[in-house]
Amino acid sequence: MSSLRLPGLIDIHVHLREPGATHKEDWDSGTAAALAGGFTLVLAMPNTQPPITDEASLQEVLLLASQKARCDYAQYVGAGADNAGHVAALASRAAGLKMYLDQTYGPLRLDDMRLWMNHLESWPPDRPIVAHAEGRTLAAMILMAQLFNRPIHLAHVSRAEEILLIRRAKEKGIPVTCEVCPHHLFLSQEDIPSIGEGRSEVRPRLNTPEDQRCLWENLEVIDCFATDHAPHTLSEKDGQNPPPGFPGLETILPLLLTAVHQEKLSLDDLITRLYTNPRKIFNLPEQPNTWIEVDIDQEWTIQAQEFFTRCAWTPFEGWSVKGRVERVILRGQVAYENGRVLAHPGYGRSIREIGLSLSSGA
Repeated sequence: MSSLRLPGLIDIHVHLREPGATHKEDWDSGTAAALAGGFTLVLAMPNTQPPITDEASLQEVLLLASQKARCDYAQYVGAGADNAGHVAALASRAAGLKMYLDQTYGPLRLDDMRLWMNHLESWPPDRPIVAHAEGRTLAAMILMAQLFNRPIHLAHVSRAEEILLIRRAKEKGIPVTCEVCPHHLFLSQEDIPSIGEGRSEVRPRLNTPEDQRCLWENLEVIDCFATDHAPHTLSEKDGQNPPPGFPGLETILPLLLTAVHQEKLSLDDLITRLYTNPRKIFNLPEQPNTWIEVDIDQEWTIQAQEFFTRCAWTPFEGWSVKGRVERVILRGQVAYENGRVLAHPGYGRSIREIGLSLSSGA
């Protein structure tokens, strides 16, 4: 056994499905899955039912999280067609502003670039903005970052043309950062037959092997790894209209540790993209007395029946991996140990709440 201590990991992109779809996931099950995966802090997306777009919906979701979350958290607010003014007032309490510029469900898609500009002008310049932007929309958002001279974080980059464009933008000093998801690093269109058509639905879609190779070849351009944990039940995925999304909180670390063993990246690369850069880009506080312990040499087979996520499946079912979380310490308390989540619902803290002192261990 080779036990290694790492910082508590940070996932900047998760969907916890509460309110509105708790049959898939909620703050309890989702944050239990996070701890089992080595994450001590998660940032939750706003496209819930209803979406988090105003004071009332933010208060509601933060109350639910305060009662159920087992790890620390922050909640994004969503950019809508008519909320640029009042949503900006919530910036200090939010993980950031999420702008949906491509495919999404509900009222959050922004098809008109004038709406983008309204939000870029209104949202405080020192607070994060995350954009779901693909292809030419991504190029347009990079232009916006340059025109408004403000940082933009680009979610789940998946294609060769996108990562190469981001490389050029960074070389020109344009203030953009980006994340890549494990399913775009480890899966491609060639895996669809073995996973199944419906179960392979995800946005952005699974890329080509060429896209996948280009992501690995441009690792230095990728600022963060993020799961885009998006749980749906198997009955939904196997239905007539399968919703897009994969669970990912409990599989990303063993997949990346396996890649470390294969010398595709280093352990420092992993820590930089799952801890150092997320803290820097999103201005996240330190979690005192917090770390994880990992057996980096343990070989095991991914089986969703062992997971804490409520959706109870994974596209990586049956994969052999090397590296497993043994123990998670969150603010001085054992939160997870050898397959058991020990942190109780409500132990997690909102890292954006005014007056919160993580150093108190409360």
